[in-house]
Amino acid sequence: MTGKDLDIPGDFLRFKEILNHFLYIFTHITIIMIHKIRRSERAITNQDEINAIIKSEKFMTIAMCASNEPYLVTLNYGYDSIERCFYFHCAVEGKKLDILRQNPVVWGQIIQDRGYIVGDCSHAYSSVEFHGKVSLLNGVLEKKNALSFMIDRLEPDPERVKETFVINKDLGKVLAGRIDVDAFSGKKAH
Repeated sequence: MTGKDLDIPGDFLRFKEILNHFLYIFTHITIIMIHKIRRSERAITNQDEINAIIKSEKFMTIAMCASNEPYLVTLNYGYDSIERCFYFHCAVEGKKLDILRQNPVVWGQIIQDRGYIVGDCSHAYSSVEFHGKVSLLNGVLEKKNALSFMIDRLEPDPERVKETFVINKDLGKVLAGRIDVDAFSGKKAH
């Protein structure tokens, strides 16, 4: 390769973008790793166990923040274990979207409640926590993919429902989001 073959401004911008992405992930994963669970015997570290909890539940709660003001919202979701991302859909406007457009970083939790243990003053549960970044999906194919993931896990007859609400529907007014997960952690009791 000679100097004539280099696109210095373009190559530099691509390098800067990759470096910024690496620093973002490294910083957030480091922060998550620093805060270890106090009772390590309760930690869930196996990704298959985390995926099983995600698959068993229907709702997650995500925390977000803008202008130093926290906000929580509970959503149903679809999960792609290969891409390590969650999908959700929502109205095309509202407080959640206002916040996510300012700050797309979220912290989420999924709880598998196995009930109160009578006489033990304790509760049986498993929880999955995750840190990620939200992107709002604009393309029709992206929206169809997101909605298909959700319908597949929530509906007993997903093909019929997808035919009505995804395949034969104008998705121009549908808003879907994707949460790309940087790190998972989990905890269980009893």
